[in-house]
Amino acid sequence: MTIIRKALIRDVKAMHGIILRCSASDDGMVLPRAFNHLYSHLRDFYVAVSEDEEVMGCVALQICWEDLAEVRSLVVAKEHRKKGLGKLLVEACLSEALTLGIFKVFVLTNQTSFFQHLGFEEVGKDSLPQKVWADCLNCPKFPDCDETAMVMDL
Repeated sequence: MTIIRKALIRDVKAMHGIILRCSASDDGMVLPRAFNHLYSHLRDFYVAVSEDEEVMGCVALQICWEDLAEVRSLVVAKEHRKKGLGKLLVEACLSEALTLGIFKVFVLTNQTSFFQHLGFEEVGKDSLPQKVWADCLNCPKFPDCDETAMVMDL
């Protein structure tokens, strides 16, 4: 049985490991996150855990502005993929966005078909506020970004 819950301090090392492995082995589809980032943004994260509390994946919902939030750092450990965990993690973020009164959520991704299946639609990157590009400066692909901007109106 899988549980999706808010991340706890004890989850950070496992989250860091999964994100690091996915950033290195999955063609850089997710940016690595330092421990200090995970600790300081812990309240943004959800984790998928097994009954024995093994962290199998994580995702964050970062609020960008009064009417906009980003789904980011979505990773599922390779051995736990194709089980619907990614979808459950994104749905937790969407539910929280609604609870907070945020009705537009975006993602920057190379996995467009996954997010289209969840209801996100491609948009031009220029339709997003400049503020969302702050992390791009730390990306090894900057300035030649190959990610697609996708938005969901809730």
